[in-house]
Amino acid sequence: MLAARLHLPTRELRMERVPVPEPGPGQVRIAVRAAGVCLSDVHLLDGTLRPAWLTGDEVTLGHEVAGVIEAAGPGAEAWSPGQRVVLQAGESDLRGTVLTRGVDYDGGYAEYALATATTVVPIPDDLPFEQACIIPDAVSTPWAAITSTAATRAGDAAAVWGVGGLGAHAVQLLRLVGAAPVIAVDPLPAARQRALALGADVAIDPADPAFRDAVLDRTGGLGLDVALDFAGVPPVREQALKVLGPGGRLVVVGLAGQPVTIPDDIGLAYFRQSVHGHYGSLPQDVQRLVTLAGRGRLDLSASVSGVLPLAEAPAALDRLARKEGDPIRLVLVP
Repeated sequence: MLAARLHLPTRELRMERVPVPEPGPGQVRIAVRAAGVCLSDVHLLDGTLRPAWLTGDEVTLGHEVAGVIEAAGPGAEAWSPGQRVVLQAGESDLRGTVLTRGVDYDGGYAEYALATATTVVPIPDDLPFEQACIIPDAVSTPWAAITSTAATRAGDAAAVWGVGGLGAHAVQLLRLVGAAPVIAVDPLPAARQRALALGADVAIDPADPAFRDAVLDRTGGLGLDVALDFAGVPPVREQALKVLGPGGRLVVVGLAGQPVTIPDDIGLAYFRQSVHGHYGSLPQDVQRLVTLAGRGRLDLSASVSGVLPLAEAPAALDRLARKEGDPIRLVLVP
């Protein structure tokens, strides 16, 4: 089968022919129908991220995967060939270590992929594979950041920095849970327009000299209850901390590999503000989002910015790295 294999020593992504994997005990093999292209894949390619638990020095990329059951191994017979499914982006081993698909073990940039049966989630017939595949990260990560880490409540004033692959969904999800107002922050005019189309109440350029006044005006002078950093840029954290209100929570989702600096510990303590890190989501988050999308409460049709053949995986990563066309998500199909 064809697979996109990352060779870590040389940081090369090669399209190679490899054997079709056989499902072992408790595993299923799926025929991949769609795989999302994530910025994390770009960071794996450029060396910013490195697999922590990978055995060997090469791996098939792809942690956002949807397809149909093709075969089941011993103990996984409850899954039948032809069932439409999406795969969780990872799983925990017996030690509780979180392993990420397409990072610590082979993922879905391939014609076929293996999955532990407990990481398989059925999807309804009317949910397109191209939309379903992005749920396990591009949608579930901001969902968990909003609902769990930030504990966002209806009526909370919330802002999203970086309206890209995750931030665009954060705008939709904040509106879904009742945050008000929803403020989008991005330096790109096209991204700000996209945020407004997705439901943001206002979209602001972070370089605007009147930025702080604009946020305070929209929040009745109180500041933000929730600030979500999806940009992964240190100046974002500094800017967000300056517009937090009493009890405000800054949630860092974007990765910069840089220190997080709190310029005013007196204000942080007096107003009982907090800074939280966030990574990934839980299995129930994916299931809940599949339900919301399947019942028409969450529209992901605008999230697929382009569909490319699997053979063009290197080109897709290059397009995302260069932000060509300012995509939310590019999707690969075998």
